[in-house]
This record gives sequence, structure tokens and C-alpha cells, in this order.
Amino acid sequence: MAKINILHVYKTSMPASYGGVESFIDTLCKADSKLGVKNTVLTLHPKPQKQPIEMDGYSVHQAKQNLFLASTGFSVSAFSKFKRLSNDADIIHYHFPNPFADMLHLACPPQKPSLVTYHSDIIKQKYLLHAYRPLKQRFLNSIDQIVATSPNYFVTSNILQQFANKVSIIPIGIDPKAYETVDSERLDFWRSRLSKPFFLFVGAMRYYKGLHIALEAIAGTGIQIAIAGINGIEKDLKAQAAALELKNVDFLGFVNDKDKIALLHLCHGFIFPSHLRSEAFGISLLEAAMVGKPMISCEIGTGTTFVNSANETGLVINPGSPQELREAMQFLLDNPEVAATMGKNAKKRSLELFTADQQAKSHLDLYQQLLKSNH
Repeated sequence: MAKINILHVYKTSMPASYGGVESFIDTLCKADSKLGVKNTVLTLHPKPQKQPIEMDGYSVHQAKQNLFLASTGFSVSAFSKFKRLSNDADIIHYHFPNPFADMLHLACPPQKPSLVTYHSDIIKQKYLLHAYRPLKQRFLNSIDQIVATSPNYFVTSNILQQFANKVSIIPIGIDPKAYETVDSERLDFWRSRLSKPFFLFVGAMRYYKGLHIALEAIAGTGIQIAIAGINGIEKDLKAQAAALELKNVDFLGFVNDKDKIALLHLCHGFIFPSHLRSEAFGISLLEAAMVGKPMISCEIGTGTTFVNSANETGLVINPGSPQELREAMQFLLDNPEVAATMGKNAKKRSLELFTADQQAKSHLDLYQQLLKSNH
């Protein structure tokens, strides 16, 4: 069978950027390239490389970003690049939200099947959303298939419900093998630095991650937490920790993959206190589940509660409650056998539902359906 050529379109991409959607695209392209899929990514960059960047399983074409407004890049040269790359593609795979991709699609309509992975609703830019709504509706109307990453998000998204007849659900997956091997040197380093049982958070310090709630939760207690990540509200959180006179929080800063895996294996449990719907899935939860750790997350109607099944793989609390988070952490500390069982359940569930290979196979099936229906 001839290779299927897929053109992915998103605002940023590895190796220039390492966000959740970029990680998703990277994992998908690596895995489905082994199934006979050729992947190309079109993205924007203020200082683009002239030649395509060859990654593991895909190539990245950068168009010059001329303007960046409301978390969205715009580019003049992207229109010609999109036309050329879409001519060579069998299917165009967009990643939403990215209003500039809507413009590309509608201004240069590719005569090819198209799908969009709907990563999240637009939450923060409420006023701009009113102006963007007509473009968004035209774009989603014109797409052949929409992929939601969890049944929870599909049910709670008013936008996805409008297009329910063409929504497929394909959970996000990661590679289990990447989390099996622990660097013994990094394990020893972190074990000596974090000698007491601790709860771990890994991720960008964004406003919706609920880390200010976690700091409130441990105030006046002996519960230890470690926060790995940079960017966003890091200064505010450190100021809050100082004001609360916290001695039981460690800000670890940026950690590489070896350190992250060592920390995941060492922690007593994983906290993910994201309290707003901007948190659409939570790949960090998958990573914790893959190493068999019990999780604590909030019920915000998104994929976080699909990954962390309440009272099976961890505890699910109401968003924005320091008291409930404190009680949940204390429960897992006081009940190590329950915590261990939840961790085992988490690993079992992640291997059943959330592997990169399963994600790639489901996408390949969808690609083949699109090509078949188009013919």
C-alpha cells in the first residue's frame, strides 16, 4: 500500500516549542510513521529555517511569523507554503484552536479530505471570541471530521455538540517504554534532595494549573510538594510561598526527561490541581499513570477525569478547594496500600487506553476512512 501523506498545520512545533499540542503532534507522527504514514508539519516562526527540519518521523516546514496577536501567529508566506504542501498531501490535519489555520483553509481551500483535532475550547479570549466566531463556524463546517481527545470533553463542549455527527473520539497516547528506564544517578540525586514522601506536579506554571491552590493546601501542614516547571506565574507562586512562610514546597525549575522520570518514580503521588477548563486533557497525568502513581485532579469536565478515574486510579476533587486537595493528599499519605492499588490501576488503565501505538492506529483508521469516502 502506498504511503498516506498527512500535512499537519499548527501555530508552533518541536523543536522550536514544547507545549502540549506540539508534544501530541510529535508523538503521533513518530508512531504513525511506523505504520506507513508520511508526516509533514507546517508551522510559524519569527526566524524560520530555510530548509525543512527533519525530525523523527516527520519534517517541519517553518513560515515566517509576521505578527503575533492574542496567542495567534500570522504569516504572509504561509499561504504559498500551505498551497504547495497541501498539493502534495492526501489529507490535511489541523490542530484547533489556531485561528490562522482557519484563514489558510478558507482562503486556499485544499481539494483534499480534512480533519481537525479539537484540543480545547477557547477560554481566555472571551471578547475576541465574538469576532472570531463566524470564521470558526465556517471552518468547522467545512471540515470532514473532528477528533475529540476524550468523551468527557466531547460531552461538555457546546461547540463539539454542534458537530456531533462528525466527531470521533481518539484518546491521547504516550510511549510506555519511555517511562520504564530510570537513570540511577538522577534517582539518587533526587532521593537525597527530596528525602521525605512528596507529591509531584510537572508542567508549565500557567494561570489555570491551580498551583496557588496547592500552596494554600499545604500551609500549616507537613505535606511536602515538589513543583517542576517554569514560565508563566512562577514569580507569583514563589512570592505566595514566601508570604505563607512555606518550608514544605520545593520549586525545582526546569527538569529534563531523565529528571522528570526519576521524580515520577520517586513521588508518593501526583497532583494536578488545574481548576479551569483551559486544561483540556493533562498529558502529565498520563505520565504519572504510566509509572503507576495515584493521582489527584479536579472535576472540570475535561479529559483530566478521563485519565484519572475517580476512586479507581486516584482521587477527584472539586476545583478551587485547598481543603479538599489537602484532605486528598493526607488520605493518600495515611493509606499507602490504597495509594499503591490506585497506582497499579492507573498503570493498567493507561496501557489499555492511552498508548502512542493505539493513538496512531486509530488515526490511521480514520485517515483511511476519509480517503475511502472521498473516493
